[in-house]
Amino acid sequence: MTLSAGPSGGSSHVDVAALIASVESRHAREAVLGTAVRTPTLECPALAQGPGTSAALKAECLQGTGSFKLRGALSKIAALGAHPEGRRQAESGLVTASAGNHARAVAQAAGLRGVSCEVFMPVDVPVSKLAAVQALGARVHLAGASVEDALELAAARALELGAAFVHPFDDLDVIAGQGTLALELLEDVPDLARVVVPVGGGGLASGVGIALRKAGAGVRLVGVQADACAPYAHVLREGAEPARTSAATIADGIAIKRPGALTLPLLGELLDELVTVSEEQIADAMVFLAEHAKLIAEGAGAVAVAAIRSGLLPPMPGTTVAIVSGGNVDSGLLAGLLLRHETEEGRRVRVFTRVADRPGGLAELLTLIARVRANLVTVEHVREAVPLHVRETGVELTLQTRGREHTDELLAALVAAGYEVSTEREV
Repeated sequence: MTLSAGPSGGSSHVDVAALIASVESRHAREAVLGTAVRTPTLECPALAQGPGTSAALKAECLQGTGSFKLRGALSKIAALGAHPEGRRQAESGLVTASAGNHARAVAQAAGLRGVSCEVFMPVDVPVSKLAAVQALGARVHLAGASVEDALELAAARALELGAAFVHPFDDLDVIAGQGTLALELLEDVPDLARVVVPVGGGGLASGVGIALRKAGAGVRLVGVQADACAPYAHVLREGAEPARTSAATIADGIAIKRPGALTLPLLGELLDELVTVSEEQIADAMVFLAEHAKLIAEGAGAVAVAAIRSGLLPPMPGTTVAIVSGGNVDSGLLAGLLLRHETEEGRRVRVFTRVADRPGGLAELLTLIARVRANLVTVEHVREAVPLHVRETGVELTLQTRGREHTDELLAALVAAGYEVSTEREV
């Protein structure tokens, strides 16, 4: 298979049945075996929707590059090697464009197969993602304001070099590689009833859907996008014309501006349902995965879990699997979400009070806090911008507690000891 859409998408009169027939995930599996990780499918009772149902997580965040994208990259390189023209192109190198996960996957696959790789990334790509791609030996060009701009530049560069252009999702070989994930699910989950999959460009959902259909599994396929950037939802669910959408989202890995030329008709045929989730629901899912499954997921990787937890999907017998598609999340972002969650659960509180401005005044306050068994995180004297007596000082404390009841106990003890307290939730 060598059919691939152009860099900016857009197609007409696509023969969907022919596309589905031409995608062979089982052949792609030979290219993936031994290199990509066969990621575990983990039971997750906390995600089950009620009696007679069960839930599991397909942990693609545990892939070597941190996402499912390695499957498609390996499949594409293998397909190129199967034909003389493809081999010639691969000898001239691989060229692609991405803001992160796809770039890492292609760079790693190229290194493993001994071919050169050039990657075009938007100029404002995070430094950590740029460094990760460069560390894999790829030559990186920072160019364009968006992934779409970078894709156009990459396609032109590939043509100039006579190299192989590797599209992130609008390529049947890439789609076939992503479909190998579904073959593993069919083997691992005997009562598989529903697969919930993130939808960015649509390559993963298309590959999974094709593999499930060819297996005759009768499994429902549900796609999930972020409310803030949902071009497929606008077209498939609302009947709108394909158009660019652009909005900031915590799920930046699936923030595609417009549907793919191949993946749009494929998903129109393969998806049983398409839902969208809010930023709050995605953030909650990321924290849920860290706390309950011990998995680190990026925003895009957590949207399937967000859809299940949001109540958008009705319970159904059998096992529902959420694909956790990637785990390449900025550590600062994840730390902030976990701290915010502690605050929302009443386990973290900021307290302001006043103490006598004399030796031992602060020590008395801290002794009382220790007696109630609260944990002091930070303490700061505040002597400006608050009303204070000349012989007192303000004190702002960040405290960890065991929960809301413990926080109430702490505040009651402070008031009983004569302190005037006010609290502020940390966000």
